[in-house]
Amino acid sequence: MSVTDSSPLEIAKAASISSRSLAILPTEARNDALTAVHAALSSERSNILAANAEDLRLAAKAAEEGELSQSVLKRLDLGRQGKYEDMLKGILDVRALEDPINKVSLRTKLDDGLELERVTCPIGVLLIIFEARPEVIANIASLAIKSGNAAILKGGKETTLSFLSIARVISTALSNTSVPNAAIQLVTARSAIASLLTQDQHIDLCIPRGSNELVRYIKNNTRIPVLGHADGLCNIYIHSDADVDMAVKILLDAKLGYPAACNAVETLLIDESALSSVGAKIADALLQRGVSLRCDALSKAILARTLDAGKAAILQDAAETDFSTEFLAPILAIKTIPTPSTATSPTEAAYVSTSLAIAHINAHSSHHTDAIITANPVMAKQFQAGVDSACVFWNTSTRMADGMRFGFGTEVGISTNKIHARGPVGLEGIVIYKYLISGQGQVAGEYYEGEGGRKWKHERMEI
Repeated sequence: MSVTDSSPLEIAKAASISSRSLAILPTEARNDALTAVHAALSSERSNILAANAEDLRLAAKAAEEGELSQSVLKRLDLGRQGKYEDMLKGILDVRALEDPINKVSLRTKLDDGLELERVTCPIGVLLIIFEARPEVIANIASLAIKSGNAAILKGGKETTLSFLSIARVISTALSNTSVPNAAIQLVTARSAIASLLTQDQHIDLCIPRGSNELVRYIKNNTRIPVLGHADGLCNIYIHSDADVDMAVKILLDAKLGYPAACNAVETLLIDESALSSVGAKIADALLQRGVSLRCDALSKAILARTLDAGKAAILQDAAETDFSTEFLAPILAIKTIPTPSTATSPTEAAYVSTSLAIAHINAHSSHHTDAIITANPVMAKQFQAGVDSACVFWNTSTRMADGMRFGFGTEVGISTNKIHARGPVGLEGIVIYKYLISGQGQVAGEYYEGEGGRKWKHERMEI
């Protein structure tokens, strides 16, 4: 890794050249580099956290002056709730994963002595632009090295000292390995971003991690393919038969585990028939913990009759825009799924209610992560099939949408794209494939219908 202030063109060219060397390093060499990075970050923990503490001090001052949001401030703290330990563990987890490149996923016998293979390979050069998450440097560096990709990283100004401290430690560690120095570069100048986004000849994929504004700016200002998500507008639907204790447990985790995270729940959908029972218990638990509830008219009316007077008095009216808002704070919008008046059976009623919930989510969510809580596996499968999101869960928290929790070691980000990679993106999401043919002098012109032409066999072979 190098900390660079070279021109964007020089940075991109150097990364492209380094990516060729990194791509052909053996598995052992890439794993040895990760071992070195882990050891260095472990030994330099106190110095890195000291740099992070200074970033936090400056950021807290900026937040007091209204120049920085509280959600960004929370993401900045590298010492919070074992985040540093998770960063270190992620490196070892990535190292332990199977090598994602040079894997044969298809083998076909085209003809005698003519075989086709599809083999995984690195994408090439990744440009990662991120805000407020100092651990991203270690996450991306680990995934890039393991997958044989070069990476150019640009962090936000609010974490400059943390980024520089981590980058220098990683750079020193990699200097004694086979990984080319320019394979991982940290860019310090904010002015470089616009020019880097024009380097589509040398950069193969851009991954933004940060605010809605950052992601949209990048998508609107580059020809480089972009992998990412602009919002984390997650929904949880409480079906009429949901277990009360399970629902409360899941909602507390999904809303309060880390309110500033992109996988925190922002909207609660609940069947009308469950509002006075399950809904009241959920509302009571959330209100006790300081969550503001923005309710539609029906949910507010029912909850106001059910909760004690003190809690009923602080229920708020939801605006329509609340159901399309990523709060990133202890705020939850509540939407009632009405009881179907024309249903002829409980089964039909359940189907109609679930369909209404699906329709609302598909219209309002950001297609990140949505969940249903129900005891009915048929409704759960209907929900999972119908909701058009990268992650769709049954009886668990939206906070489960995470590369480490999925067993990916860590992640380069969350994607709501519908091509190549979707959801938490780990090693498999940053490799692509190429086709290899091994022959014995055959040429395409020999294969044709009619006398004298050779015939294709197209026989699938074992991998």
